[in-house]
Amino acid sequence: MDRGAALRAVRSPCPTGGRPYAGGMYARRRRAYFLLMGGCLFLFVSAWSFVRLFSVEAAVALCVVAMVIPPIAAMVANHRGPDDRWWDDPSGDPKSDEWWDELDGKRRHED
Repeated sequence: MDRGAALRAVRSPCPTGGRPYAGGMYARRRRAYFLLMGGCLFLFVSAWSFVRLFSVEAAVALCVVAMVIPPIAAMVANHRGPDDRWWDDPSGDPKSDEWWDELDGKRRHED
């Protein structure tokens, strides 16, 4: 094995050597989640840091809005986009892949 092949084997994100792991999908989800949760934290901290000095009702309203954001952030982070395909990646086991392809209707099993 030459040095290049060894480095490619070590750097391969997929242990089976198949398609690379869909890290971009999770990076997009993580970014959206942290953006929403950062906004939630900003609303909560700003409500009780300086908004309460002007209006307690506005501070309570900001906290109510901040209270609604975490469930929405969880739904956004777990939502699969139309181009996020993770269920049909090959597992590396040819027999298992053939079986799943037959169940999904991709290939017909011929007896």
